[in-house]
Amino acid sequence: FHTAVKLASNGYEVPPPINGNQEAELQVMQLASDLFRRFAEQSRLLTGHLNPPDRRIQDFLNDALSSTGVNVELPADGEVINVDHYGMARKLSLPDDPSVTEFHNSEVDSYGLCNGVLHNPFNDRRTTKGVFHIADYGLPIPADKIRVPLITYAKLLEASLKPPDDLNLLPYTSKWNTPVESMVSLMLRPLACPEVPGVSPEKRLEIRFFVPGGCVANLDFVESIFGNAGDPTLPENDAGLDTRHWTGTSGCVILAPRKYTIDSCMLSNIDACIFPYFNKI
Repeated sequence: FHTAVKLASNGYEVPPPINGNQEAELQVMQLASDLFRRFAEQSRLLTGHLNPPDRRIQDFLNDALSSTGVNVELPADGEVINVDHYGMARKLSLPDDPSVTEFHNSEVDSYGLCNGVLHNPFNDRRTTKGVFHIADYGLPIPADKIRVPLITYAKLLEASLKPPDDLNLLPYTSKWNTPVESMVSLMLRPLACPEVPGVSPEKRLEIRFFVPGGCVANLDFVESIFGNAGDPTLPENDAGLDTRHWTGTSGCVILAPRKYTIDSCMLSNIDACIFPYFNKI
């Protein structure tokens, strides 16, 4: 039910509940409908506003890509569904209909089991050998990695934030009359430096994940390992306001399971020969 409330608060049309305490849940949704509309209007007025972690990442991208002429913008708070509670990603990865325990698309097969859930991705590589590409920017690139021109990185990043509609379909809503198509995000605060009593406090970095709605199963996997750091828009979750426990570093992971042509990535013929595996991120 919390998942349905979350989607309603994001302005999406949520059908009446078909399981659980239907009457009580329907009354809650009706009572909160005005709050949902108010929240949706506030989100509309804040179009383009980024939460603090995303603002830090966006500022870095603006600086790093300034020479490429490519304008890459992270999705604003009202344009993406934030998975701000542990377990929500798992709920979103399967249809809302209790009679349907499977979901399939071009990238993943998900199955609801009596003891949890099984996600079978189409590509499940256990190594980065031969496919680990690093943009030609900043620190020297190790010899065993593949260098990519900065303009190519910018083009890939730009495309990764515009997934096709079929891949953006949220599994939880796949049986609704009006399914939801949106990217989904998650914030992590992995432990980097354990506390040394009497010497130094623990320190954590911040990482933002963005995935197409149809790949929300990836977030279920990630938060099962690293946990869920909550809503990135709330000040209590802003690492910048807690410098004593923050490493000062921010990371961003964007899942983009689609193929790109050499031309769309701005690769020359020479680059194409050097980077033979450069066809998917």
